[in-house]
Amino acid sequence: MRKARLSVYLEPAILDALAAYADRRDRSLSLVAEAAIASFVTPDASERLEAALSARLDRLNRTQDRLERDQSIALETLALFVRHWLTVMPSLPEPQRQAAQAKGGERYDAFVEALGRRLAKGSVFRREIAEELDARSDEATS
Repeated sequence: MRKARLSVYLEPAILDALAAYADRRDRSLSLVAEAAIASFVTPDASERLEAALSARLDRLNRTQDRLERDQSIALETLALFVRHWLTVMPSLPEPQRQAAQAKGGERYDAFVEALGRRLAKGSVFRREIAEELDARSDEATS
């Protein structure tokens, strides 16, 4: 069956958008326009759009759930470490306590600065550990 010819008038901005989309997809203007019109006039187009949006929302929801779980694990790990550290650290006598508190303040400030630098740089400790473990694994196998 031969296709029928259709002439349409488009706003320049819409034509530019259509041409850019066709170029990105490496398709002809006619093919992209035909698909768009078919999608527009097909009665189930809204149902397909709803299904696509629903699938995307489901994927985003699963990702969010995974992030919440990972954050919970990280916070619980930190809380357990702090509790353990506080339990095993002996109390210092008063003269040493003041010096230790001053030194602790200095160390904390250095820690916050280092954390700020790492976050600004985009470093991720977990990624660094994974790379280090991969390197060790490669050394062990060679």
